[in-house]
Amino acid sequence: MASIVTVGSAVIDRVYVLSNLPEPDGGAFVTDYEERAGGVAANVACALGALEHETAVLSRVGHDDAAELIVDSLQGYGVDVSAIQRGSADSSYTLVLRGPDGNRMIVAGGDSVPELRLGERDRDRLQAADGVFTSAYAPDRVVSELVELRRAGDIARLVFDLSGPLSELEGRGTAPETIDALAGTADLFITNEVAARSYLERAPEDAARRLNEAGAARVAVTAGSDGAYLAESGTDPIHVPAVGRDVVDTTGAGDQFTAALTHAWVLDGQSPAEAGRTAATAAAQNCTAAGPRGALATPADLRGDR
Repeated sequence: MASIVTVGSAVIDRVYVLSNLPEPDGGAFVTDYEERAGGVAANVACALGALEHETAVLSRVGHDDAAELIVDSLQGYGVDVSAIQRGSADSSYTLVLRGPDGNRMIVAGGDSVPELRLGERDRDRLQAADGVFTSAYAPDRVVSELVELRRAGDIARLVFDLSGPLSELEGRGTAPETIDALAGTADLFITNEVAARSYLERAPEDAARRLNEAGAARVAVTAGSDGAYLAESGTDPIHVPAVGRDVVDTTGAGDQFTAALTHAWVLDGQSPAEAGRTAATAAAQNCTAAGPRGALATPADLRGDR
């Protein structure tokens, strides 16, 4: 299987299970609490590892207890952690507010991931890999360098996840100009409906068409229970329905979708329809257990549902 380096966020999730997700100026009661490892880059690496790829995470953590949990969890999934940097800032974190129906709200904080930078050993590792994944939660300085490395042919494939609205990324994540460059460079540009509307002011199908026209080799725009829209260069978007499962927790479903789509579409060369079905199946499975890595799909799981 291919070797993949994921670049960006490896964080600690502080999860509050609530009686209800509050409305503005409303309230809720905490019924349960836990801490667990998370982060887009880390989750995607674990999911690709479950699909039998060799994975490594390039991120930055602190010198605190949270860092040990983050690193130990990645190692438990067989992920190479030798490229994770240590700094003086506290490890980055997310506050996950999860309602009784599995839906959630996420708030991020911490300075360790925004301080991530690439060194020469990191560039060597990226160039040796079969593919590189990053998300908009990685610092703009890092993502813009990945764009230049891909344009120069120094990395083989680049997958980008526009994982949040532009207002959430300002000052800590990828800048709009770099996102524009990725729209014309990425081997797979994936985003969700909320982020797509923020960036392009378009509905999912139109957003997929616009990103395809911008030059991305493959585009996917997810729309939750409404499925996803996928497009390859020069083709109209196709709709891929969501796969139904009994939902326990939707946290990490998008990261699992991204990993499975990278596996099936970018690395395995499946058609958009087949790859979309593969990714939808993996995402649905991950919702059947608590946590972003609660029920990661294996190749056998995907063969059984395609």
